[in-house]
Amino acid sequence: MRIRILGNLVILGATVVLSYGMQVSKPHYADLTAPIPADGAMRDTIRARSFDVRLDKVVFARALKTNQFGRQKLLTTSGLWAVVTTSLTATAASTTVADGTWQGPTGLRYHQTERLGYRQDMPPHGVDPGLEKRGLFVFEIPPDQIRGASLLIAARQFGPLDAQARISLDGVPTSADGQPADVLPEYDLDAPPPQGKS
Repeated sequence: MRIRILGNLVILGATVVLSYGMQVSKPHYADLTAPIPADGAMRDTIRARSFDVRLDKVVFARALKTNQFGRQKLLTTSGLWAVVTTSLTATAASTTVADGTWQGPTGLRYHQTERLGYRQDMPPHGVDPGLEKRGLFVFEIPPDQIRGASLLIAARQFGPLDAQARISLDGVPTSADGQPADVLPEYDLDAPPPQGKS
């Protein structure tokens, strides 16, 4: 009788340990339904499900100059402004590209700034097949989140099981301490892009 009770207790204990191990090691629901990455590098055209994106340029600045409601504003930040210029086009049908996220080397994510309000060259970007469109994504980031970072571009912020372009920012020149090699004191968002460049 005592052996039977001990055997049942051992089986019960093993079941509890196995159940706990399965619960801890299983993927979280958010991981199971996360966007599917389409990887690429700067200046490569990366094909997501509904759009193509190419990262053309990243500019770092300590302050941003912009016109809002007819008034010029100078926006500062405790970190750096990262202004990312992309070329976007739809693959099969007209679509919207609305989400941009800067993912630092430690996995920290920085969503596009909301301090600029509505601008035509900022998300959401309406794109059509065969017509390339210039799109800006602007972030406020700490300087130590640049080397080894990635840019994540998706059609919408919460797009389970949709494609997401993940662009490696290894092409951004940095100094030995990981800071960007070229930081402008001020960047004018309303200045026209140089001729012949997007």
